[in-house]
Amino acid sequence: MSNNPENNYDPAGNTQMFRAFVDEQPAPAEVQRAQARPRTGLIIGLVIAVIVIVGVVALAVS
Repeated sequence: MSNNPENNYDPAGNTQMFRAFVDEQPAPAEVQRAQARPRTGLIIGLVIAVIVIVGVVALAVS
């Protein structure tokens, strides 16, 4: 008897199910969200870097 619910399958259960699981293509909305995350993080990182640089320069001048 399996511990998985009937509507949930284990892709590692057999080779065919595993290959189907690996070959699944994510929905376009998921791909777009996944691509937007790194850009958002990059922009936030650049803003923080600029603030730190401005702060260091301000301390060095004073």
